[in-house]
Amino acid sequence: MRMRKKKNLGARWERCARYLVEKPEDMKGKWQEIFGNGNEIHLEIGCGKGGFITGMAKKYPDVNFIAVEKVRDVMVMAMEKAAAAELKNVVFMDMDAEKIEDVFEKGEVSRIYLNFSDPWKKNKQAKRRLTHKRFLDRYKNVLPAGGYVWFKTDNRALFEFSLNSFAEEDFKMRNISLDLHNSKFEDNVMTEYETRFSEMGMPIYRVEAMYRG
Repeated sequence: MRMRKKKNLGARWERCARYLVEKPEDMKGKWQEIFGNGNEIHLEIGCGKGGFITGMAKKYPDVNFIAVEKVRDVMVMAMEKAAAAELKNVVFMDMDAEKIEDVFEKGEVSRIYLNFSDPWKKNKQAKRRLTHKRFLDRYKNVLPAGGYVWFKTDNRALFEFSLNSFAEEDFKMRNISLDLHNSKFEDNVMTEYETRFSEMGMPIYRVEAMYRG
């Protein structure tokens, strides 16, 4: 279902435009200059309304966060959350995940978050899944050896596909959970989707996949 256009989108966009990186390709190899420090960089691909990325930025002020979202009507809500919290360690860019190699140098991103990505349920759509080999190859080109992909989903089939994909691409997996909210993992920040699914009693699947280098 297509999201309705947000009212006053232009004005809302302008009010929080300081959080938007307009030409991310110009920042390749120079992202820490935006934040003015040498802290490590974490990237969320598909930030949605921003509940997760702003929650993480509040919780970890010594980490620099970058959020990617293709839909501007959604991303404006995420930027408004960052602006309301006056966060200094998060920025946003609207681009496709396929282009991350164009905007990050090798090893520039320490961790990638994939939260409730589109499962693309049909087999012929598998290449569009963000844990497919063609995306994992891109992640390898921006992560350092020992960098991580943290993945969460409510979709069991996508989770199984992703575990196999990580294994085939020689990622080392840890903290595999088939029911995150009933596990011992204590560092969880929920997304808007996750809150809704949890209230419905649905299990959340999670894994941390390390790029061996």
